[in-house]
Amino acid sequence: MTAPTKPTQNAPGEPLHTPVIAWFEEHARDLPWRRPDAGPWGVMVSEFMLQQTPVNRVLPVYEQWLARWPRPADLAKEAPGEAVRAWGRLGYPRRALRLHGAAVAITERHGGDVPTAHAQLLALPGIGEYTAAAVASFAYGQRHAVLDTNVRRVFARAVTGVQYPPNATTAAERKLARALLPESERTASRWAAASMELGALVCTAKNETCDRCPIAAQCAWRLAGKPEHKGPPRRGQTYAGTDRQVRGKLLAVLREAVTPVPQTALDRVWHEPVQRARALDGLVADGLVEPLQGGLYRLPLT
Repeated sequence: MTAPTKPTQNAPGEPLHTPVIAWFEEHARDLPWRRPDAGPWGVMVSEFMLQQTPVNRVLPVYEQWLARWPRPADLAKEAPGEAVRAWGRLGYPRRALRLHGAAVAITERHGGDVPTAHAQLLALPGIGEYTAAAVASFAYGQRHAVLDTNVRRVFARAVTGVQYPPNATTAAERKLARALLPESERTASRWAAASMELGALVCTAKNETCDRCPIAAQCAWRLAGKPEHKGPPRRGQTYAGTDRQVRGKLLAVLREAVTPVPQTALDRVWHEPVQRARALDGLVADGLVEPLQGGLYRLPLT
């Protein structure tokens, strides 16, 4: 079993901890997964939903999900297709299948309770290093480096002195995040949440508001004159006209249907047959759509 990260002596992050956590205590958004009654399952659901999806889109789906499936066992009893249906238009619907798979594993391996150990969380299907660390930290108050895009951007600017972090998380970033961890578990879990919120609300990707930042006076990037990012251009995500859009339109038809859908109904959602067929084949390959005899399709039952 992997134990929480061991403390380092004279952590370089000490001058940052107090002002960032104090700022968080005053300015943190009141989000349902941060409330005590959310529990570990509520935290896990939020982490799956918040991947690449803004909070305002997640909130209504999150509330509906927890009302319908308040415990992992409640979701595990349903067909995977019901998770896809309830996912609605959050995007990246494979996350719904992964969350369903995690719920099944939690029910079968852990008696229906989200495990506390980081190694056990990491062993669940669909859970990677970030999600395991986030659940262990936010649900159980453990000491782990929690590195999402917002945290990485805060660290890149405040400590490394660059405008943006690399496109993919590097070993150097993980090493820095571990070095910045407060020594106590409680403070470390608050630091994880606070640094994430700082990146979401103040140290944003565009139009950062340094005058509201509690560590502006220490920020290496600001002190260097805020040099612009040098390197490959940071590409925004496109959607219109992509296979993702076609997949979304196909899934929308299947989510609304109570019986299997004929191919002809799916053909009407997109004008270009080659792209439409490719998108549908991709949904089938990903386990999001189940083909039946007679040219019918439905959300998966198993």
